[in-house]
Amino acid sequence: MIIITLQQLKYVLAVADKGSINEAAKSLLISQPSLSNSIKELEQELKITIFVRTNRGMTLTNEGYEFIGYARQVIQQYEMLEEKYIGNKSSKQHFCISTQHYGFAANAFISLVQKFGGDQYEFTIRETKTFEIIDDVKNLRSELGIIYLSNYNKTVLQKLIRESNLKFVSLIEAKPHIFISENHPLANKKLVSLEDLDEYPCLSFEQGVYNSFYFSEEILSTRSVKKSIKISDRAAIFDFMVGLNGYTISSGIYPSYFLNGRNIISIPLNVDEVINIGIIMHKDITLSHLGQLYLEILKSFFNNK
Repeated sequence: MIIITLQQLKYVLAVADKGSINEAAKSLLISQPSLSNSIKELEQELKITIFVRTNRGMTLTNEGYEFIGYARQVIQQYEMLEEKYIGNKSSKQHFCISTQHYGFAANAFISLVQKFGGDQYEFTIRETKTFEIIDDVKNLRSELGIIYLSNYNKTVLQKLIRESNLKFVSLIEAKPHIFISENHPLANKKLVSLEDLDEYPCLSFEQGVYNSFYFSEEILSTRSVKKSIKISDRAAIFDFMVGLNGYTISSGIYPSYFLNGRNIISIPLNVDEVINIGIIMHKDITLSHLGQLYLEILKSFFNNK
C-alpha cells in the first residue's frame, strides 16, 4: 500500500517553490541529502517523475505539475483544519487564478484579498493567454480560469476544455462593446458600427505561439482591419486608446473606477453577437474555500450589473 505523508507533500512543494534542493532544504531546516532522498523515495513509490534535475535547478515535469496541484490542495485543507481545531494556529493561505485581461476579474480578486486574506497569504492572479489559462487549470497551477466563449470559438475551445478534463461554467452573457478614450471622435455616439471603426487602430491581446483566431480574447477577431496593434499588457492598452484613438472590443463589463481613472468609456457595438463569460475548473477537484468565495464574489459582481 502506498502511503504519502504530509511531510513529503511539504517537501515537494518547497522544492517546487524554490526551484532548488539547496534553497528548499534551508527553508525547511533539513539537510540537502535528506530532502533529495525523500523526494527520490516518493517518486519511486509513486512510479512518477516529479522533478527533472538540471544545471538550473529543479524543474517540474508535466506529471509533477499535476502532482503539485493535488499536493497544494491537500496541504491547504490540512492547514484549514489545523487553524480551526488545533490551537487556532494562523497559517498562510494560497490561492491562484488565471484569466484573460478582465478588469472585473482583478476587481473580484481585490475584494477576496481584502475580505478573506487573513494575516498571512500568498495569492496569485495571472493575466495571460487563452491557451495558457486552460493549461494552468489543467495542470492545477491555477484553481480557476476565466475565459469567454462565442459562437465562433466555442467548438474549438470546448473540445480543448473537455480533453483537459475541465468544465466551463457560464457566469454571464454580454453584448459586445468597444472601449475608447472619452476624447475619441466616436465618444458621443450611443451605438457604434463596425464601419465606424474602419479608420482607427484595433487593439488586441497577442496570444503567442497559439495566435489562432480561436484563442483571441476579442470577439470578431477574423474581421479584416486596416490598422492592428497587438499588446500583451492590460495597462498599455489604455495608453494606446488615449494616444492613438485606438479601440478594443470586449464585454463592456468593467469596474467603474478603472474606467473613470483612465478617462475610458464603453459604447455598445451594433453586431449580432454574444460574449459568454465563464470560469473553467477541474472536473475531478472540489473548489477550495477560497475558490468558492472568489466565485461568489464574481457572481455577485455580475448580478449587480
